[in-house]
Amino acid sequence: MLMEDVLKHPTRVLSNRQREQFVEEGCLVVEDVADEKWLKRLNQAMQDMVDASREITESDDRFILEEGHGPETPRLRRLSSPVTHHETFWEFASQSKSADVAADLCGPDVKFYHSKLNFKWPKGGHKFDWHQDIPAWPHTDYSPVTVGLYLDDCTSEQGPLLGIRGSHKPPMHSMYDKDRNWTLRIPEEDLPSGWQDDVVELKGPAGSAVIINCRVIHGSAANASDRMRPILLNVYSSADSMPYMANPIPNPYEGAIVRGKPARFSCHDPRGCELPPDWSGGYVGPWQHQSR
Repeated sequence: MLMEDVLKHPTRVLSNRQREQFVEEGCLVVEDVADEKWLKRLNQAMQDMVDASREITESDDRFILEEGHGPETPRLRRLSSPVTHHETFWEFASQSKSADVAADLCGPDVKFYHSKLNFKWPKGGHKFDWHQDIPAWPHTDYSPVTVGLYLDDCTSEQGPLLGIRGSHKPPMHSMYDKDRNWTLRIPEEDLPSGWQDDVVELKGPAGSAVIINCRVIHGSAANASDRMRPILLNVYSSADSMPYMANPIPNPYEGAIVRGKPARFSCHDPRGCELPPDWSGGYVGPWQHQSR
């Protein structure tokens, strides 16, 4: 669904001002999207998966490991598709205010696309270079939205998500380098003059949602603190938005309608999107691409 059509529908949980801010800036923080009950369940599910990772010695289709990972000292970068590996994550993605937030921003009929749980381990959690999401998983329109939930308080020292306000409006950047290697990064020298003035820290207390337009340029700094920074990221789209390529994080719930009803017709944005590599053979994760 195109944004001009989304705006014809009333909001469920966001204020009109919050939705207007998202439309203008491309990113938004909303507090209290998860209450204490949800946070307790989600943090327990996260701990269950961290404990499961203790037996893993190298990255696989579930866990992307960070340097120093071991049975006594687990260190993770990502749990891929948490909805696949623990029912609590799917219950949250489909039954909580997270899906209502998505409905306010991509239309009343919403379907699920994929999820990940990104960690930044204390004293060394890696930075994430500037990039745009949608070139990694292009759809027929630009309705896809990421609703990220901080499972613990996130401060400036923990490497919060960073967004460049308004960067979803100009033409898209390529996620390939000059040699046509997929890197999922935008060199700072390619950003427009004065871009630093539009950088915003997307931080907040536990239970806050960080909402990212699929075209907005964003990244994050390393974690210099003594506390972990976990963020659960669920990606939704309008029900009438159709993916062009294989999902880089396949899961059994892709395409599930979580709000409203299925679409009868597809929506097509006239602005094209550069296509990524074919992920049908597997996806290694963004850090390996960015290290090129």
